[in-house]
Formats: sequence, structure tokens, C-alpha cells
Amino acid sequence: MTGKVAIVVGGGSGIGAAAARKLAAAGFEIAVLSSSGKGEALGKELGGIGITGSNRSNDDLERLVEQTLERWGRIDVLVNSAAHGPKAPVLELTDEQWHTGMEIYLLNVIRPTRLVTPVMEKQKGGAIINISSAWALEPSSMFPTSAVFRAGLAAFTKLFADQYAPSNVRMNNVLPGWIDSLPAKEERRESVPMQRYGTSDEVAATIAFLASEEAAYITGQSLRIDGGLMRSL
Repeated sequence: MTGKVAIVVGGGSGIGAAAARKLAAAGFEIAVLSSSGKGEALGKELGGIGITGSNRSNDDLERLVEQTLERWGRIDVLVNSAAHGPKAPVLELTDEQWHTGMEIYLLNVIRPTRLVTPVMEKQKGGAIINISSAWALEPSSMFPTSAVFRAGLAAFTKLFADQYAPSNVRMNNVLPGWIDSLPAKEERRESVPMQRYGTSDEVAATIAFLASEEAAYITGQSLRIDGGLMRSL
């Protein structure tokens, strides 16, 4: 595979950075956005573009897309990662905290998707992969804003997939459970049927698969990568 281009938003560390590296190894040209500066360094390390900016800024996202198109003329894959949102007992979260959660877990996908979808439609193909959470479909009080807005993301993904499948533009979510980019706690490890944390590389491998032509008939899905942790069918 040559000549294809992937944008990773929120790719400075953790799963986002692992996804950027995995896609680069698969032959994609890479553009990375992160707020920490690590994404800027990683993009350059991978021979591509790295920009320091926020997925909460339309201006920063537009700059990322414009530079990607100026350099390579196309966008084949968009990977959307997210930061960590507010946590508190559900009725103790303020209006401001709920709005922050929406920014971090839902609008982080909608904003860049608005920008890249017309490009993918013109190309007659593209794949968008959102890094969500295993708890999106089994809400946990540990992650209240994540659970609420990532459930909304699952609905958005279905709506997007319905509308853009005829243009061969796909969207899917990956739902990691306890992953090694999180603090290691024994009780968490013991709660997983596989009795271990997953790795960022394992999630990145699934992202790379969903980005590939081998996943050309998969869209609108939320795929768990959780070692069997979630119980619902």
C-alpha cells in the first residue's frame, strides 16, 4: 500500500500515538495533531506532519487538514482520539463539566469529520476510526461524562455510516477496556477474563485493520477490545 494518507487527531501519546506508528508501518503518510507538542515531534519522526493544537479548535483542525492536503493532496483515514473528561458523582457534575465532556468525547469527532468527509467523498472512499471506550455501551459511574457522550458517539456513528456508506466513506468506533496506557491496578486486572491489561499496540492493530481495505465492508460498528470485560450481548 502506497500513496495513502492518515490524520491522527490526539496522537501525541497512548493509543493515538500507537495508531500513528502502526499506520506509518503499514505505509500511510501521517499527519498528527496534539495539544502537548508530542504529536508535532511524532509526526516529524514518522516523516510526515506534526502540529501542536487542540481538537476543540476549528482553526487548528482546519490548519491540520489544509497542510495535509497541500502536502499530499488526499486524506484516506482519520483517527480521532480523546483526552480524559470530568469525573464526579453524576448529580455533582456542573453544567460546565457536562459541556466539557461533550467537547472531549463527542465534538472531538464531529469537528474533524466535517472537514475530512467532503475530501473523502470526492475521492470516493475513506475511513474514520474513533477511539471510544468499552464503557460507552455499559455505563459506569467511574466515567460518567465519557459514558454519556460516547453513547451519543455510537449513535452519531450509525447516523454517519447510513448517510455516507453510498460514497464508500466508513466510520467505526474501537472500544478499549483496561489498556496499559492507564494506571495499573490489580483489581482492574482481575476483573478482566483474560487476566491482563490490553496494550496500546493491540488497539492500534485493530485501528489499522479498520483503516485497511480488508475492512471495506465494515461500517457503523462499535468494536470492543477489552479482553472479554464487558458482559452485554
